[in-house]
Amino acid sequence: MSNGPYQVIARRWRPQQFDEIVGQEHIVRTLKNAIETKRVGHAYLFVGPRGTGKTTTARIFAKALNCTDGPKVNPPADDPICQAIVAGSCIDVIEIDAATNRSIEDAKTIRDECCYAPAQCKYKIFIIDEIHQLSRDAFNALLKILEEPPTHIKFIFATTEAEKLLPTITSRCQRFEFQPISDQKIAERLAEIVAADGIEADTDALLTIARLANGGMRDSQSILDQAISFCGKKITATDIAGIYGLASAEDITALTNAMAARDLAKVIEISSRLATAGNDLPRVLQDTYTRVREALLDSIQNGGQTKILSTPLSTEQLLRMLETLQKGESQVIKGISERANFEVTLLKAAEQSQSRAIDSLIKELANIAADLPHEVSQKKNMDSDTTNAA
Repeated sequence: MSNGPYQVIARRWRPQQFDEIVGQEHIVRTLKNAIETKRVGHAYLFVGPRGTGKTTTARIFAKALNCTDGPKVNPPADDPICQAIVAGSCIDVIEIDAATNRSIEDAKTIRDECCYAPAQCKYKIFIIDEIHQLSRDAFNALLKILEEPPTHIKFIFATTEAEKLLPTITSRCQRFEFQPISDQKIAERLAEIVAADGIEADTDALLTIARLANGGMRDSQSILDQAISFCGKKITATDIAGIYGLASAEDITALTNAMAARDLAKVIEISSRLATAGNDLPRVLQDTYTRVREALLDSIQNGGQTKILSTPLSTEQLLRMLETLQKGESQVIKGISERANFEVTLLKAAEQSQSRAIDSLIKELANIAADLPHEVSQKKNMDSDTTNAA
């Protein structure tokens, strides 16, 4: 066993090659093709949620462009330049955090650096993380160099909030959208990690961790690190639920079934039990939403009806339930009483499961009237004429 300092899973398992990147196949394919066809642009913008591989991809791209005898799609791991980029000591690959280097002076420094040729690599590459944090003056200072950069300069920008960027910046970049990674793909990577580390973890536990990570690989690995510290060599879904205050799948099923059946007493009983047990109520609401959404999709696929919540419900009723749960989320998170707002949201959703939209009800009544036998309609007209004559 190594006596060196412990390195967290997210760092030990950080991808070092394009083929190791999970869930962003469209981006990997485009970048590899750009290298192979010698159509590498001067500025790239990586956009997406945290933990989806933006900075990791930027570093791999920098290695591919600057490795010895490069550019190469698969830069060798033992190449001195690649090792320097991984260690952060390559003077020609400059990583900047725009959150702390956001002023016009910082932008001018970058602009001045672009005038100098790279010292040991083919390209001088600037990787600027959280680029949206730059001030407006700093953006403007970069515009000219972005429009007409020297041939030895490459920019790779990363951001979680692309809407805050100036259009004049984004129009000068090739934009790549990093998508949230699916729970299944995250769980598969976590399975590789625990197998390599000699940890026993059941599939439900890994899927629960993936669900908690909300599409972020880095978040899932941090959660796994914490779970190993708590559980040791064996991890179960029950352990993960206990650590993070998750409701069990059985509880979510029972709760949504009670809502669909409009069993308000049962809804209160289950929600009170979850609150007393210390469950994360906003997370319970999110899991409830996910369960109702599954029922909605099933309803759409089966002609507008579903029995996935035990009580038969129509697509319209499920939509109204989802809308109520969605509206109640902000109240649960920001309201005065989390528990009270949680219960009220569930009760409203349960009521909506049995209600009908007024426009659809009117339409249905009109259809019924149109289907009445002609004789009945004629008799009503005769009765009306008799009454008027009298």
